[in-house]
Amino acid sequence: MAEVAVHFTLATMPEDYVMITIDISDSTETKQLKVADLPTGWKDFPHPPSTQKIGDDFVNENKYCILIIPSVVTQGDYNVLINPYHKDFGKIKTTRIDKFPFDKRIFK
Repeated sequence: MAEVAVHFTLATMPEDYVMITIDISDSTETKQLKVADLPTGWKDFPHPPSTQKIGDDFVNENKYCILIIPSVVTQGDYNVLINPYHKDFGKIKTTRIDKFPFDKRIFK
């Protein structure tokens, strides 16, 4: 939620924003990056090209279906990127879709 809140105001939040629950098999090819794996300045804004290259390489190399990366906004949390071109992508199943439960108090 914090990752989205830093980019929107309550007035600009899309009304059709949803939360999707997915099921990822334990056998799905996954890579997790630690803070030590990230380039200098990875938390900077605007985001440096070196961080964008991580995502580009993840998709282009097509070795992993899932990339777990540290959150810039919430220390200790992670974001999960999914490669739609990976052979395991079709194994990921959507199990639930709900209107996103934003607490309006987080918006200024």
